[in-house]
Amino acid sequence: MSTVNTTTAPHGYSLPLSPSGQASMITPPPWHFSGEVVMVDYRVDPDAAARFLPPGLSLGDDPGAAAAVFARWQWCSSDGAELASPRRSQFTEFLILLGCEHDGVPMARCPYAWVDSAVPMIRGWVQGMPKQLGEIHQTWPMGVGAAGPRPSEPGRYDGTLSVHGKEVAAATVSVRERVTRPPVLHTVPLVHTRMFPRWVPEEPPQEQLVSSVVTDVEFGEVWAGDADLSLFADARDDLASLAPVEIGSGYVFSYAETLHSGKLLGGRS
Repeated sequence: MSTVNTTTAPHGYSLPLSPSGQASMITPPPWHFSGEVVMVDYRVDPDAAARFLPPGLSLGDDPGAAAAVFARWQWCSSDGAELASPRRSQFTEFLILLGCEHDGVPMARCPYAWVDSAVPMIRGWVQGMPKQLGEIHQTWPMGVGAAGPRPSEPGRYDGTLSVHGKEVAAATVSVRERVTRPPVLHTVPLVHTRMFPRWVPEEPPQEQLVSSVVTDVEFGEVWAGDADLSLFADARDDLASLAPVEIGSGYVFSYAETLHSGKLLGGRS
């Protein structure tokens, strides 16, 4: 006769579960992030942006405000253990952000996101971010030589996103001056939809509107200048509707934050 040992029942913050709980793919928050960002402010058709907003969100005072964000990150959990393994602690990311509001509070909605490894993708799903796998590359500032722009000086920065071998986005930012304020859509809370599709037939899918709770936000020097941005999505993909109708300024800056949890903003979205 077999018995079940409940004292070592598999557990953990995320799958896979194990007796010690150490096998989880995702460590529990808080998560610390430090990164380098290349960002382009642009505008989309407000009607197209509105179609990406679930109930509870509105376009707010600046309909059509959007941004494309390329970033390379280094992250760690509370004990910093991931930093001993750069392959684990580093990833690249591309986001599209749409300006919106919830109960009069300015926020940013991320309808599309790509990362280059599985851990940040699954961690994004925990948060409600719609992350997919892609290849993201961006210009690195260089302190010596001619193979890149010098930090804290005018220069050109490029970023590209490819998905399944096909280029999806490309941006160029030629910074020329230091500015005192970071771009607006990188200073407001992000709002996501945590979604659990139907699996048990008698239970409905679950959708929750949540915002991110962050602390220890830091910006390095923010440099701004002219920008160009192209989205090459197939016309059959809804991403094509978020192509620029007007391109604003581009920015380059360092950024850091600690992500603690999500905050429930409503029920089913």
